[in-house]
Amino acid sequence: MELRNLRTFQVVAEHLNLTKAAEHLGYSQPTITLQIKALERELGHSLLNRVGKKTFLTPAGKVVKQYTEQLFSVMQLMEEELNQLNDPFGNLIVAAPEFYCTQYMPHMLKTYLEMHPQVNLQVISCSSQEALRKVNNHEADIGIIAGTCDLPDIYASVVDLEEFALVATPEMIAGRGFSEVLEQYPFLSYQEGCNLDGFISQCLAEINYVPQSVIKCTSEETIKRSVLNHTGVAFLSTALIQAELRSGAVEELHRFSRRAETSIICLKRRKDEAAIQTFAELVADVWQSVRENQ
Repeated sequence: MELRNLRTFQVVAEHLNLTKAAEHLGYSQPTITLQIKALERELGHSLLNRVGKKTFLTPAGKVVKQYTEQLFSVMQLMEEELNQLNDPFGNLIVAAPEFYCTQYMPHMLKTYLEMHPQVNLQVISCSSQEALRKVNNHEADIGIIAGTCDLPDIYASVVDLEEFALVATPEMIAGRGFSEVLEQYPFLSYQEGCNLDGFISQCLAEINYVPQSVIKCTSEETIKRSVLNHTGVAFLSTALIQAELRSGAVEELHRFSRRAETSIICLKRRKDEAAIQTFAELVADVWQSVRENQ
């Protein structure tokens, strides 16, 4: 069944006037008559009756008119949705650790919304492991994580390689050697199950450090504030403590040679969606400059 013939019938059924239908469609009246007859032969029913100069729908014509209108309405909706794939719109949920949310997101959100005002952005602060879970379970559209990702359905694009250091306050270090500081104070680290567990173990093995006492914290900010309070030595991203390092509020005990990946993630099957793709491109474009300007 040709859509062209159905479209011609839809216009004729709307106007019930072949002359007006011909003007609307840009066809000649004989062409319209041929298309309607072809549709009637295919359906096995007469669709139009003429009484004098007036055209009427047959019972079959009324049925076909109803379903034809539904068909073209659905096709219009399909075309509109396909067109919207080229222009980001709708809701976009981004899940990322607290540090990324506070230090990087404010610089990106304004720019993104100016470029794509039809997108409704929501930012969720959570651990990298939780961001991975949310993206994998369709609770977030995009995640930004520290550490690697090995989930088969997740697409990850590296935007940075973060340096990490073991740090303490000058008061904790004063008059003590490296080994003495490590023995004297507990080790401040992330809760078990964080996405950096393996990376942290590899770094600590680099200096043969096996902490005797460990304090697990829920976030980078908690760890940073705890070390500033002289609670213990901390394993932290140097990007997180740039200001404290410059001011001398904390000092490096050791900067590790290994670097941890920072990646933007989404489901592989969704990476070409307009809103996700454009946000990921913005993150990749501005991440380094935001970090350098902190």
